[in-house]
Amino acid sequence: MKNQFSKSTPLTERSWQTEKQSGAVALERLAGLFEAAPLAVLTGAGISTDSGIPDYRGAGAPPRTPMSISQFMEDPAYRRRFWAGARVGALRAAGVAPNAGHLALARFEAAGLTNGVITQNVDNLHRRAGSRSVVELHGNGSVIRCVEHDHRFTRDQVLGWFDELNPGFAARNAAAEIAPDGDAIVSGTDSVETPTCPECGSILRPDVVYFGELVPKPVFETAESLVASAGGLVLIGTSLAVNTGIRLVHRAQLRGIPIAVINRGPTAIDARESVSVRIDAGAAETLEQLEQILR
Repeated sequence: MKNQFSKSTPLTERSWQTEKQSGAVALERLAGLFEAAPLAVLTGAGISTDSGIPDYRGAGAPPRTPMSISQFMEDPAYRRRFWAGARVGALRAAGVAPNAGHLALARFEAAGLTNGVITQNVDNLHRRAGSRSVVELHGNGSVIRCVEHDHRFTRDQVLGWFDELNPGFAARNAAAEIAPDGDAIVSGTDSVETPTCPECGSILRPDVVYFGELVPKPVFETAESLVASAGGLVLIGTSLAVNTGIRLVHRAQLRGIPIAVINRGPTAIDARESVSVRIDAGAAETLEQLEQILR
């Protein structure tokens, strides 16, 4: 029998406020969208907060100014602070693991309910959870490359070199505050030595898209292909403050497929008529509840 919410109607701003007061109804509407499976999924930092990684724009998040690519490349002081923060952050992140939301999405993909995950996160948690089709719009922070010849290393390798160059630094700063990107906010880095590529001596950088850089065209095209082959788009844990996510929403709107939003706090598209379901709640708890309904 067809779910009574399978033909979802667009939400106006007023009806969204009503929907917020009835989480069970919104979940049923969201479950109904899966009759058009597979759906495409776009995730942001909000899906990883339950794993202990702070986000940039969520409720209560302190203001942050992310490092730009020009700062990283042109200012050695920024690179010293980055690698020092990355080393200390790695100590604190040792227990970070995929949460119930990541695991639910991996099971949705395995069951054919979704065609994969498009993520704005660089934390590698979707892959660790078992998702197989993962489009990382902003790269993967666990991969480090040199800027001259693209030699590749793991983050753990490079952080080991940092320890050799700066013995005891990580232990002395172990209590530093963790930033939304998972690194630590450290000071006293003037004497820090930064690791360089052991193959050619050039600058090492994470294989991620910094502010001031563009998402590689092949990566965005892969994300577009998931939206193009999906029966709907589900946005999870993102305020859509970054243009790449908005572009994918536009692709879904042009196709006329339903769009669902799961996010704690406002997003850039809350008032759009193309939003069929709007759930103002945490990602992990909502996906756990959704999985129970779909079973």
